[in-house]
Amino acid sequence: MSRLNFTLEKEATGSKARAATYQTLHGPVQTPIFMPVGTQATVKSQTAETLRETGANVLLANTYHLLLRPGPEVFKKFGGIHRFMKWDRPVLTDSGGFQIFSLPSERAMTEDGAHFQSYVDGKTLLLSPESSIETQKAIGSDIMMVLDQCIPSTAAYAQAEAAMALTHRWAVRSLQARGDSPQALFGIVQGACHHKLRQQSAEFLRTLGFDGLAIGGLAVGETHAERYEFTGFVTDHLPNDLPRYLMGVGTPIDLLEAVHRGVDMFDCIIPTQLAQRGAVFTSHGKLQINRSVYKFSEEPLDAACDCHTCKTHARGYLHHLAKTGEYLGWHLLGIHNLAFYHRLMRDMRASILRDEFVPFYERMRIELVRSDEANPSQPTKRTRFPRSQTLGDYDIVTGPQGFSSIRQISSGEVMHSVSRPSDEAQKLYVDQSCLAQRLLRTDTQTDELVIWDVGLGAASNAMAAVACFEETLAARPEGLRPLRIVSFEIDLDPLRLALREPGKFPHIRHAAPHEVLKHNHWTHASGLLRWELHKGDFLKYIETSHVPDLIFFDPFSAKTDTGLWNAGVFTRIAAHCAPKSAELYTYSAATAVRVALLTSGFFVAEGVGTGPKSATTAAFTRETGARAHPRTPRLLDAEWLARWHRSSSKFPTGLTDDEKVLFAQRIEGHPQFAKRV
Repeated sequence: MSRLNFTLEKEATGSKARAATYQTLHGPVQTPIFMPVGTQATVKSQTAETLRETGANVLLANTYHLLLRPGPEVFKKFGGIHRFMKWDRPVLTDSGGFQIFSLPSERAMTEDGAHFQSYVDGKTLLLSPESSIETQKAIGSDIMMVLDQCIPSTAAYAQAEAAMALTHRWAVRSLQARGDSPQALFGIVQGACHHKLRQQSAEFLRTLGFDGLAIGGLAVGETHAERYEFTGFVTDHLPNDLPRYLMGVGTPIDLLEAVHRGVDMFDCIIPTQLAQRGAVFTSHGKLQINRSVYKFSEEPLDAACDCHTCKTHARGYLHHLAKTGEYLGWHLLGIHNLAFYHRLMRDMRASILRDEFVPFYERMRIELVRSDEANPSQPTKRTRFPRSQTLGDYDIVTGPQGFSSIRQISSGEVMHSVSRPSDEAQKLYVDQSCLAQRLLRTDTQTDELVIWDVGLGAASNAMAAVACFEETLAARPEGLRPLRIVSFEIDLDPLRLALREPGKFPHIRHAAPHEVLKHNHWTHASGLLRWELHKGDFLKYIETSHVPDLIFFDPFSAKTDTGLWNAGVFTRIAAHCAPKSAELYTYSAATAVRVALLTSGFFVAEGVGTGPKSATTAAFTRETGARAHPRTPRLLDAEWLARWHRSSSKFPTGLTDDEKVLFAQRIEGHPQFAKRV
């Protein structure tokens, strides 16, 4: 039984974000929460009083450093870290695994633990699972962490597997060492950037009786996109009734993206570390206060902030302190950054509880990566005839990873909001459908291959297919089947807007999208590829278009484009595809979408993960199509059916009780489950 009495209060609609409360030995904790890093029983430049004033509720301290100085004996003398540093709220102690990882030339890893040389007196010490827990017991933290072996997130599979296995063995020993202590203990999921290992680690640790589970081994070498992908993947395999902690992350946008993927707890040195360098996060964007543009400014640091720094001091004074390297400047800027972080976490929690997190996320993912737009670091180049970044109901947004996407202004939905549009199109549609392999002519496959591109948007998916065709043609000039791409789109403004800014959308640097927009069709010079555009409502074209082999189903979400995601539409598609064994791929893994496909006669499988989702959906008009697929996708099985039975929204709205019974019978009687239940 958990020592934290964890209560999940709300899960956001359309997101994995969640709000929860748990009880520690020193008071309640509300999530999502950010924990300032007090490595050596102090948050740099701050006092316990200023930390409380900024809104801090949980501090993080480090076992490795506190073991060396002042040592467990001091904490035993004082009765623990709370009395030692005069902090009456919860404390989490890291085990020291990451610090050991950061000393590769001064430590040796064995089954017993980590042998390392003390930076205090040069002695060689052993930090084992047992000694780490004993030190954390002496420190008296509310939440302890197991000792783990942290390795680079880009490590090879064999190295990552070995480190994960050692971490698991140490986790068992850590639990045994904890004994009957009332302190909570978290396990740490490892596995680097390998999906199979991450899943194995999560599934192993969740069976051991920990009070919470952390995601370790990220923010140590991977890209932002990989971090977001693996965070979302791991949370899909963590239990709902325990807190989830992403260790060592990160910037404000990192916190927002991780909460979106189901994380509850965070720590990072960034708020105080950047404050020392004169960098602050504000509602006006990120500022570098030591820039001369602020020298004479009498404005507050952030007009929307009520922290001590913003209420008391002008930018000009803070600029002076930063330029002269005064410790007071670090202190004051640190107060503001911490207040900014804690306010962001409170705002996220409030939006989750109101079930308004998704619009909050869409707004803040843009605001949190802004710089000081009123005082740009480089003068904005003004052209004589500046081009608008908006067309109709769409505009261009640029995310923290540096790529641009098209956003629908009215709904706030962003096309390919997390992954680069071309990358997502490649992974979700081209690679998953094995398009390159399907294009090769064989003795049994010589006819035209037809792709339906439902939701042309800015042509990311269609151009990914064009690029795949051209690459395959270059490799096998005599061995390709003809390809026909049929795109459907009711509003062409997204494509028009992207074509205005080819520098921001590299995938459309090609003659094809210009010709399609102008003439509604384009033919490749080889004569083997024809791309057609059907303008208007997709529903009007279903029965009159070429029968597809592959369907890239990528309209806006069901929330925005309700009419395209129901069983009636999928039934019409399945009926039209009847002469062939057709396949449908979509980014949605929503239960409602999968149920609609099942009731329409499709055989539905788990699709690859992409962006914030650990899974998408692949559907087949025939079961033989799924079995013959080169990637052997896993059809939804009895486990999924059991989850569907437990779902609170498993039926379409408006059904009577009798209709619900018939609906359930239809799902349960689907051939996909009949052989497996």
